[in-house]
Amino acid sequence: MASLPLRLGAWLRRVPGAIWLTDLALTALAWWGAYWLRFNFEVPARYFGQMLQTTPLALLGMAAGLALLQVPRQSWRHVGLADLRRLAAGVALGGVLTTALVMGLRVQDFPRAVLPLATLLALVALSGARALWRSVGERRPAGTPDARQPLLVLGSLDEADQALRTLKGIAGWRVVGIVSAQAADAGRTLQGVPVLGAAPALAEIAAAAQVRTVLLASAPGAALRREALLRWSGSGLNLLTLPAPEELLVPGSAGRPRKVQLEDLLGRAPVQLDVRGLSELFAGQTVLVTGAGGSIGAELCRQIARFGVARLVCLDMSEIAIYQLEQELRATHPQMQGLYYTANVREYERLRAIAAQHRPAVVFHAAAYKHVPLMEDGNEVEALRTNVLGTLHAARVAGEVGAARFVLVSTDKAVNPTSVMGASKRLAERVLQGVAVQWPGTQCVAVRFGNVLGSSGSVVPLFAAQIARGGPVTVTHPEMVRYFMTIPEAAQLVLQAGLMGRSGQIYVLDMGEPVKIVELARMMIRLSGQTEDAVPIAFTGLRPGEKLYEELLADDETTEPTPHPKLRVAKLGADGGLAAQVVEQWLQQAGPAPDAAALRAWLQTLVPEYRPR
Repeated sequence: MASLPLRLGAWLRRVPGAIWLTDLALTALAWWGAYWLRFNFEVPARYFGQMLQTTPLALLGMAAGLALLQVPRQSWRHVGLADLRRLAAGVALGGVLTTALVMGLRVQDFPRAVLPLATLLALVALSGARALWRSVGERRPAGTPDARQPLLVLGSLDEADQALRTLKGIAGWRVVGIVSAQAADAGRTLQGVPVLGAAPALAEIAAAAQVRTVLLASAPGAALRREALLRWSGSGLNLLTLPAPEELLVPGSAGRPRKVQLEDLLGRAPVQLDVRGLSELFAGQTVLVTGAGGSIGAELCRQIARFGVARLVCLDMSEIAIYQLEQELRATHPQMQGLYYTANVREYERLRAIAAQHRPAVVFHAAAYKHVPLMEDGNEVEALRTNVLGTLHAARVAGEVGAARFVLVSTDKAVNPTSVMGASKRLAERVLQGVAVQWPGTQCVAVRFGNVLGSSGSVVPLFAAQIARGGPVTVTHPEMVRYFMTIPEAAQLVLQAGLMGRSGQIYVLDMGEPVKIVELARMMIRLSGQTEDAVPIAFTGLRPGEKLYEELLADDETTEPTPHPKLRVAKLGADGGLAAQVVEQWLQQAGPAPDAAALRAWLQTLVPEYRPR
């Protein structure tokens, strides 16, 4: 048999005006109660008649106040503080309107104390009814087993408060306690949930409460999250987190707690995009992306598709990568016209033919070789042909077809480079500045950033594969640090820089705090449910061309701020086009297998800050 709250709830939803009738009935009771209190619980006979005669005035005034603030639209089952504040304002307005009606009609011998008393009683009655309704609705019927999964919340009281509010709207969880970041909070309660202790005693608290699941309520990147992972992952505790706000926008996302991921622990604030500006830049336009099958290129395509681009031209030399991208974009953006080409940016004529056919308004150049050790041994000329000559081809083509903007995806390894790959990217920046002078109608900008979590060829997939094999996880040096950001964040900042940039500028992204690679390895081991005893870490030494520390700016460079908090502009001298001419001539003369030492020596003449290792 359905419970009384459920039957009453169905009646409130089904009967037209049921909420209005309930509120007006409570208002009438409040009006009569005010008379009752005014006359010490004994209403004289002559005032009893007045009480009944003026009740319609009280109902009319209160109904108008509640209606003006849309109070009857509230859901009693989900009423919250914001609803109660609106209710209080509606009742106050209703009291004012009732006072105006009574005084305007000059009711004879009216006891004025009734007016504030009635307003106060109406507020208590209406808010109390809603609070009671929600409390009764949330109660589990006696004798019914609780199938919800028990859960501990770890974080400060402010963080736990927000988490508890979120969890109330998610079925299947029962919060049995809070583990606070502050020991002084132990013994307190929050929304009826007790604070069982402080973070250092999490394992003992979980064992005593017979709970194996912990929700990390602290902000992404917070020290408490890292401590929780490093201390308790792999210990039998299931660590969860609530999805970030931007994750809730993903189709099919249920907003439920999920397992902690590496991105949550590194913690990056969401990117503030100029949505209107980007929509104006892309909506109804043709956009070309080179290297579209790669990690950054594919994410650029996903982000661009969101802004209503009319035609997206995707180009990559990998057949399988461009095929997978085609399948994904056709499914997620069926209304968009996508064109997918297997082509190489080193082939100028092919690139120009594609661009001339579609006339892109914006070109994003993400095609590059980026693996430092691989480009350092036997593939030096390949790095130059793709990273430098490919950039020259793509930028020239953008200028020839009249593209409004050209954006080069660069890297922090271009700063004071010690590798051929880094030097090639720095030379690509110089080449781009030269093209910017030759094609002033095209805004040519470059964007530098560091390592991207999960990108192909990066350390994260390598560590994941090594952990899956049982180790060891190979780290080159215990002091090696790198800057990290997520793939979506990198792509969004590239888009933002492309929108803001002026020709010849090199943008530097705010990469946050650097992360020790050995700490990253430990985090990934813990996230997999293992410990360093089961999956050891081995140090292998620096590889050719690698640095302990990456820089985002060269020693002689300075930056200036931009309107975007995560973007700065590197102030560099412009290149007049000499580098582009020299690159083309030298690569034509060098042939397919130039001497490695001669190649490095030549590279130093164009990139003086390059110091081979």
